Amino acid sequence: MTSPAFRFAPSPNGYLHIGHALSALLNARAAVALEGRLLVRVEDIDQTRCTPQLEAEMFKDLAWLGIPLEEPFLRQSKNFPHYRSALEKLQDLGLVYPAYLTRAEIKRFVSDYEASGKSWPRDPDGAPVYPGDDAVLSDAERKTRADSDAPFALRLDMKKALEKVGQELVWSEVGAEGKTLFASPRPVPVDASAWGDVVLARKDTPTSYHLSVVVDDARQGITDVLRGKDLYPATSVHRILQELLGLPQPRYRHHRLVLDEDGRKLSKSTHATSLRSLRENGLTHVQLRNLIGL
Repeated sequence: MTSPAFRFAPSPNGYLHIGHALSALLNARAAVALEGRLLVRVEDIDQTRCTPQLEAEMFKDLAWLGIPLEEPFLRQSKNFPHYRSALEKLQDLGLVYPAYLTRAEIKRFVSDYEASGKSWPRDPDGAPVYPGDDAVLSDAERKTRADSDAPFALRLDMKKALEKVGQELVWSEVGAEGKTLFASPRPVPVDASAWGDVVLARKDTPTSYHLSVVVDDARQGITDVLRGKDLYPATSVHRILQELLGLPQPRYRHHRLVLDEDGRKLSKSTHATSLRSLRENGLTHVQLRNLIGL
């Protein structure tokens, strides 16, 4: 039987906070309890925001938490050929198309549509489902953008993708914390259509989170994905991509989130208190574990 393999996949585009600490510690604890491995993945696709200085602080944080790190680390910036290969496979299946609408054009289209009293569908993250270029642009404008150097996103044609899969998919969800680590997996039906045509890459970015995460999990031999419950709905997209690309599916566990006083998930963008700040101000890792209920 294959030894379980978990992963912690931070992005060095800001300082880690206690939400990251919870996820890292839960993964480390699960790997020990199930006699498995914990692998680290450096999600550094954004070479502008991800810096060596932030990465160095990230590894200081993980050392402070007492998390053993197995080397070598998978670094996404060195993995672009593998994402390109996966994208080309989906393109060969006729499932990918260039989309030229800007965020402003999508926002304006949705606003005009909803001005009539109807609601435009939103994906599980709350963003408007992509309407399609032909809903906004004329044939001539679409051709002009295609023939020019206009920015674009490469999107998965979800309707065609679901038709290609041609079966009802599920993913295996297991309990996330404590004794539930040993619970029997339960099947969760895939509902990828709620996401619409998700972005797989952009003109200036060779991959998206959805594409890279399934490619990376397969390359690292990850058998168990333990991550925050905010990513629970995205698992439907990942299962579709795994099926289309012929990749193995891990078992999934989605853990509780650390919320701020307003009930919102902590994030770097809202300047959540960093682990760097806490450790430099004398907090011990034992105190941190108590703080997050571990």
